[in-house]
Amino acid sequence: MNKIIGYRKMLGFTQTDLAKEFGISLQAYRLKENGTTAFKDSEKVLFKNLLIPIFPSITIDDIFFS
Repeated sequence: MNKIIGYRKMLGFTQTDLAKEFGISLQAYRLKENGTTAFKDSEKVLFKNLLIPIFPSITIDDIFFS
């Protein structure tokens, strides 16, 4: 399982929930989560902000690149 899926599940969100949060279709979100399409910088920031309450010092690099 990739880290994005793990973090999403840790937050208690479905793919549909995050697609709505990002303002994109479920299919578009699935392509991002499986690595076919890259997350936009603005989506990376949104995802990070969802994680801040759980991981106050998490960075975009921690989520997407490490």
